[in-house]
Amino acid sequence: MLSRSIRLICVSGVAIAAQSAYAQDTQSAPAAMQRVEVTGSRIASPNADSPSPLQVLSAADIAASGTNNLQELLLQNPTLGTPGYSRTNTAFATAGVGVATVDLRNLGSSRTLVLVNGRRFVSGVPGDSAVDLNAIPTDFIERVELLTGGASAAYGSDAVAGVVNIITKRNFNGLLLDAQGGESSKGDSEKRKLSLTFGSSNDDGFLMGHLGFTRDGQVWSRDREASAVDQNSRMLSTGLASDAFIADRPYYSSYAPQGRFFYGPTLAGNYTYDKAGNVIPWSTNGTATREATGFNRSYYRSIAVPVDRFLLAANGERKLGEHHTAFLEGTYAATRAASVIEPFALSSENIFPDSGGLVPAGRIVNGSLVRNPIVPQYLYDRITDIDGDGIPDYSFTRRLSEVGTRNNTVDRDTFRLATGVKGDFHAWKDWNYEAYVAYGQNKEAQQTSGQVNVLNFRNALDAVTDSSGNVVCADANARAQGCVPINVFGYNSITPEALAYVNAPGSLTTRTTQKLAGGQINGDLFDLPAGPLGIAAGVEFRKEFSESTPDALTQAGLNAGNATPPTKGEFSVREAFVESRVPLLKDKPFVKELTVHGAFRHGDYSSVGSTNSWNAGVEWALIDDLKFRGTRSLSTRAPNINELYQAPSQDFPSGLTDPCVGVTANSQGTYDARCRADPGVAANIAANGAFTINQSDQQGVSGFNRGNPNLKAEKGRSTTVGVVWTPRSVPMLQRVTFTADYFNIKIADAIVSTPRSFALSACYDGSSPAMCQFITRRPTATGQNSAGSLRYIDTAVSNSGGLATEGIDLTASWNDRVGPGRLATRLAYTYVKKNYTIPLPGEAQDPYAGEVGAAKNKANLNVGYKWNQLDANVTFNYIGRSALDDQFLAGFDLPPNSVKVGSRTYTNLQLSYQLMKQTQLYFGLDNAFDTKAPPIISGLYGDTTGTETNAGTYDPIGRRWYAGIRVKL
Repeated sequence: MLSRSIRLICVSGVAIAAQSAYAQDTQSAPAAMQRVEVTGSRIASPNADSPSPLQVLSAADIAASGTNNLQELLLQNPTLGTPGYSRTNTAFATAGVGVATVDLRNLGSSRTLVLVNGRRFVSGVPGDSAVDLNAIPTDFIERVELLTGGASAAYGSDAVAGVVNIITKRNFNGLLLDAQGGESSKGDSEKRKLSLTFGSSNDDGFLMGHLGFTRDGQVWSRDREASAVDQNSRMLSTGLASDAFIADRPYYSSYAPQGRFFYGPTLAGNYTYDKAGNVIPWSTNGTATREATGFNRSYYRSIAVPVDRFLLAANGERKLGEHHTAFLEGTYAATRAASVIEPFALSSENIFPDSGGLVPAGRIVNGSLVRNPIVPQYLYDRITDIDGDGIPDYSFTRRLSEVGTRNNTVDRDTFRLATGVKGDFHAWKDWNYEAYVAYGQNKEAQQTSGQVNVLNFRNALDAVTDSSGNVVCADANARAQGCVPINVFGYNSITPEALAYVNAPGSLTTRTTQKLAGGQINGDLFDLPAGPLGIAAGVEFRKEFSESTPDALTQAGLNAGNATPPTKGEFSVREAFVESRVPLLKDKPFVKELTVHGAFRHGDYSSVGSTNSWNAGVEWALIDDLKFRGTRSLSTRAPNINELYQAPSQDFPSGLTDPCVGVTANSQGTYDARCRADPGVAANIAANGAFTINQSDQQGVSGFNRGNPNLKAEKGRSTTVGVVWTPRSVPMLQRVTFTADYFNIKIADAIVSTPRSFALSACYDGSSPAMCQFITRRPTATGQNSAGSLRYIDTAVSNSGGLATEGIDLTASWNDRVGPGRLATRLAYTYVKKNYTIPLPGEAQDPYAGEVGAAKNKANLNVGYKWNQLDANVTFNYIGRSALDDQFLAGFDLPPNSVKVGSRTYTNLQLSYQLMKQTQLYFGLDNAFDTKAPPIISGLYGDTTGTETNAGTYDPIGRRWYAGIRVKL
């Protein structure tokens, strides 16, 4: 059922303008039928009908949106899920900052195949297949066709969820200048655009080009009230109310610029310093009598990263005689993105991992203890020898504010060139051919700052007094290499000289290439009573290569940050396909037209061997106004390079809940016995009476992601059944188009990374003891961390038990004259009945339909009115009510769907005025009513760090305006 919000919108008739619909008002004589190719089929036919659900966005839709990036417009379509990469969810990404991808059906970006003019485009994410839409200029696009459902038989691997086919403009004459500026109502999220599109065409062909620059500016977390201060979710009760969790605010980090120092036999004692250098008690978030000593990370975090794009594109054709044409497509995109996050949080455990973070406060020289002169007397008087080496030990955490914020600047270059020849066979009527080659390359150079060299830091902490009374590094070799003692005790205590010695800028270089060659023929084999039997056949060769190389310290995990080894790999595939279109009946009683479609593709991969895909479809037009359609397909997806070859790479996941918290020596629950079996947890219970963790434990969980070279291809079985109603014979409804399509996609052997939340719950509830291999706990307390606390939760890629989705798509459009102008409306609505994954073969389904990021109800409702030179457009984007992840809730003994966030409707407005024949002025408001994103606070599954919501699904920026001018010469 539609939610009440959607029903109200439908009743009010509010919807977006499809400007291209205005052209339907003309009643000119019909032009001669041309054979066209529709997405999902390689057969050119006299109409653009598709047996699979197909939605189209025109150049007018793109212009009306005022968007700089195609992703922003596509995400308004309800068939699209939360993207893996966008400007608002990559601030903390170690790679892919500012990349823009799309995800059909919430089945993963790698299962959505993005094409340009029916051919593949090089990936924008190293080791993946996801295309970065930053590389495609919006002004160069004629239309975008979204085909939902498996299409591997037509296009090969990766089309399990569907295809996004971007068709570029052609036969463009003249020059179009588009200049735009804007910002948010808070004065940030700067928006700039300056582009020039030009072209010339004649009977011998055409040539057009594009030159453009766009900018989308920074948005800081501190500039939005919802995210200005660190906070954390806390369970309020065990009831089922949606307010089961509340936000503790502030909830500062326990890693502070002045440091926190631990002492005593069990390192239970701790203290810090005030700005005057005095010793004071530690109080993370403050009390009625104590000032907070923790650190507000949100001040330095981002909601949206800045992205600058410089774009060049060209497209052309040249006739080679009467029957042959040469074509060329070229694209170059230079993208610069940058992220800034808070200064690095250093723990002594990063520097002395083998001792659990114990820092020796001196050294043994000639059998005697020599004190480290940097260690303050206050601390030295309270420390003891913990590890039995005769040297007293301490532990610390410290925010490295002297090193500065962690900056990540990425320069990304994408280049693609496709060329070939196409034409027809003069001797064979209606037979066409095309042969092409293409080369694409994406290169990324990433420079980072804010990290430290762990080995140098260790040397700098080990200080002695030399014969002249100077404090120097104890190791002579280190001194020869420039070692300067480092003082971590108090604010701004690290000298510039010491900082220069420990500072460790990082780098990452990546290169992704795609080589493509292929050819096809299509035409009519012979005539049947109902029409010609169409057929297409072809071959294609593709080779994918990717490498990512971090700097040496990052590879070794010696910069105190994410340990990331290099990844390098390639695969190639040779494919052949055949497709047919068979008209069975025509102009019969109850059968205006009946046509069946079929396609088969065989692939031979260097990585997974042979694969087969097929597709079968039927179109049945009962009458001119009513048509039924359906498809059944088997699509395959071979694993990408990261899934195959990624070495263990460190990550710091969020939204994880330790199921052992609160377990006592005698408690009885789902997890209790298995928790007590861990020695560290048992020791924690013995010391505290119940398993207890602190803020550092909650914020310091790490883990490693790794690939699997033994993966096999996944297989997606897709079913779609639908109806198209165009009541042209009913006078009052002549301008109505309605479609309804049922979809069901089930993916066997789906390639997935085991969800960390699933690994935690499955390990401790006993449903899958194998999941325990991914979990590492601390055996003993290590100063700032509790005994038994989670240290690592790993994840690995495997062929899972499956992945599936099921639901219904509805679309409706209408346009006609209303008053002095023309009103055009369009509705797209998707209801998702099921979404689920089976993390491992034999495991139970993990449903996620209706969870945050995968709402069951989504709609895009549009209206536009054109009156003479004035166009007015409004868009409503609806995201239905959603629940928190069920595995996350299970950690609190809460049932699925018991904690929800409310629905959201975002409103975008645009006005344009044709000032004169060549000039158009336009103005727009995105999120016109400043609808706030639902609070999904840190600690809740689905939160995007720094935004306090799910920033890939909801709008965390707020109202923003833009204005521009288009001049056509």
